[in-house]
Amino acid sequence: MDLMTFKWRLHPPFLFMLLLITIFCQNSRFSATATATDSIHPGQSLTGNQRIISKEGNFELGFFSPGNSRNFYVGIWFRKIGKSDVIWVANREVPVSNTSAVLKISKNGNLILTDHEKVPVWSTNTSSSSSASSNIVVLLDTGNLVIRDRDNSSLILWQSFDHPTDTIVSNGWLGMNKITGEYQRLVSWKNPEDPSPGAFTATIDPDGSNQFLLVWNGSRTYWTSGVWNGRTFGAIPSITYTPIFINTFIDDDQGRYFKFLTADNKHFGRNVMDSTGQIKTLVWSEDNQDWIMFWSEPVAVCEIYSVCGSFGICSEKSMPLCACSDGFQPQSERDWKMNVWGDGCRRKTSLKCERDGFLGMQNMKITSDPKMLMMANITDQDKCRIACLNNCSCTAYSFSYSDGGCMIWIGDIRNLQQLSESDSNGATFHLRLAASDIPSSNKEDRGTRKAVKPIIIGVSVGILVLSSIILMLYWRTRRRSYRKSVFVEGSVAHFKYSDLQRMTRNFSERLGAGGFGSVFRGKMGDGAAIAVKRLEGSVQKEKQFRAEVSTLGSIHHVNLIRLRGFCCEEIMKRLLVYDFMPMGSLDHHLFRHDSKKLDWKTRHQIILGVAKGIEYLHEKCRECIIHCDIKPENVLLDINFNPKVSDFGLAKLLGRDFSRVLTTARGTIGYLAPEWILGLPITAKADVYSYGMMLFEIVSGRRNAEQTESSRSIYFPIWAAGRLMKGEILSILDEYLNGNADIEELRRVCTVACWCIQDREDHRPAMGLVVQMLEGIVEASMPPIPSYLQHLSDDQSMEFLFSRQV
Repeated sequence: MDLMTFKWRLHPPFLFMLLLITIFCQNSRFSATATATDSIHPGQSLTGNQRIISKEGNFELGFFSPGNSRNFYVGIWFRKIGKSDVIWVANREVPVSNTSAVLKISKNGNLILTDHEKVPVWSTNTSSSSSASSNIVVLLDTGNLVIRDRDNSSLILWQSFDHPTDTIVSNGWLGMNKITGEYQRLVSWKNPEDPSPGAFTATIDPDGSNQFLLVWNGSRTYWTSGVWNGRTFGAIPSITYTPIFINTFIDDDQGRYFKFLTADNKHFGRNVMDSTGQIKTLVWSEDNQDWIMFWSEPVAVCEIYSVCGSFGICSEKSMPLCACSDGFQPQSERDWKMNVWGDGCRRKTSLKCERDGFLGMQNMKITSDPKMLMMANITDQDKCRIACLNNCSCTAYSFSYSDGGCMIWIGDIRNLQQLSESDSNGATFHLRLAASDIPSSNKEDRGTRKAVKPIIIGVSVGILVLSSIILMLYWRTRRRSYRKSVFVEGSVAHFKYSDLQRMTRNFSERLGAGGFGSVFRGKMGDGAAIAVKRLEGSVQKEKQFRAEVSTLGSIHHVNLIRLRGFCCEEIMKRLLVYDFMPMGSLDHHLFRHDSKKLDWKTRHQIILGVAKGIEYLHEKCRECIIHCDIKPENVLLDINFNPKVSDFGLAKLLGRDFSRVLTTARGTIGYLAPEWILGLPITAKADVYSYGMMLFEIVSGRRNAEQTESSRSIYFPIWAAGRLMKGEILSILDEYLNGNADIEELRRVCTVACWCIQDREDHRPAMGLVVQMLEGIVEASMPPIPSYLQHLSDDQSMEFLFSRQV
């Protein structure tokens, strides 16, 4: 090359032309180092490590490879928070082997993914008549990926929110489109490293009822949300509103769907169908830099159908939850190490039919299964065993007179559950194994063992019969002596379980249920009515349990329910006996149309009485007792409508760890203070917040979150706070009262309510001060509107219209 040629190539016009050519060549492809946009335009494509990022940087779309997987997927994930959790996957069923695959807009206007050989592997498959030149793809700050018309941005041709994978985020929905007939379902990942569809699905009821189902393998429903009643779902009444989430259900001409929303852009939340079969609501905590589980169902993982797969054994008391019995090993060691057990267990040794034996497993929960057969004609355990042994397809048997005699299982067995030693509902389960796999301690149960000599059997049976007769006589004598009296331990009576069964007619009249257990009506020998609460989830040792009960029994206050006694025979037979309150709970009189409405004088009496009861728990007991569950359902009324706070002290009595309340609290989320949700330490001020939320309900006769006929969701405390600031006090009052209330008392109550629901606990008054303000001893100044409510305010109506518009 001569010098003149070299100089010509460096001439400015040539350089300018070279730059234009370079820009033109790169116009159809993003640069990995260039500033990412939020969209893909016709002629552009995405490949390698290129990304598009939503306008405010909340979400990112690109290629990813989960965990140690060698497969690649196109997905959307969180970008602004500390963890890049994936919320949507395009090609979850058809991964690509490397990032040389290309994502682009096709000629017919669809978004398509082609592999390294340019073979299409995934497409949006829209039926629009639009061409590629008129469509653009945009990643919105909600995490929704949309295809829309370039000239008419309101025309949405396709959106990822209509095709969720295992997650919905704020502004997302779950349900069905009445126009297209399509369902939005959440389907679990197979495991954390494989986004292909797993066994568990969350879907709206295909039979037409407005409820959601959790389904295993598309065929077995194992949990339902309960039907939407206009405000809540029957089984999850509390999840419609919290200071972080505002959720609603919409049934209109376009579809039936549940919409998931966060109250502001400061919080990130997501609903996830987990690989283990639980559906979870998670909220991001900036303080912890992690997700906090806000709600989950089913709470007991062992209640999930086939959570441990075939021949897997589930136990709530062990970690991990699932295990394989002797003679079995995990079907997928890799999945089990990731705590995903759905593939179950496989045999170490093949069966040999007549030469097999049985492994006896004690205290197992026997569940019905399509492969379980009842052998009504077999009334002997040994004959039951022989019947299974002689059937080469039989894999297990169990014999129990109380459960119907002989039961045998054919083929694979699911839902095996190991109960705790204290659970009396378990049975012995005999699992068929190859003789070589039966542990030496269980060799007497081999199918090939020789018959025991008749004389030994005769002697054993004789000893057993004699022992049974002696024990029967002993327990009958002891039972009679126990029935003569109920003895007192400390300040509370100790009842026998059998006596409480008799008093409640075998727990036949159920009064209600809450987070700590079910309540049944009963009658003592002297005719006094009682309420018996059967506790659920108790983990404390007997000595500690008795000590806590004794402490609760020593608490006496006119506005606290009186604990008469208890039963503590076994973990599963722990009950508390209270005075029966004939007027029921407060919520019945506030929210039911068929109940007697309360006048203002009675409401004020209840408001002040509850405050004094909580004040006693917080400030006048030897140790401060935090209730943790203040709500109308836990305020009982006597014949004169005097309030009695119930369920106090039960969180500690059952050994509940406050740090785990978000996974165990059910039906109370609408009253939980922000510190519960954000994972902060819990103090007595959490009860103050719940009390304030309840005050608005007592004043208005309305739930703090309501759904109107026009599908508008109204959060009442916001509206009430606005009216209080404007001096429009009577507009807050229950319309049933027709304005008949003491205006000064009403003003004080609403002012105190606003102080109680402040988002910072140090801004809330102590309950002692609350009582003084309600009584007028201390003047209540005008409070600020809590900051977490301010963003929701609308001076015109305080209403929120949730729609599916993007």
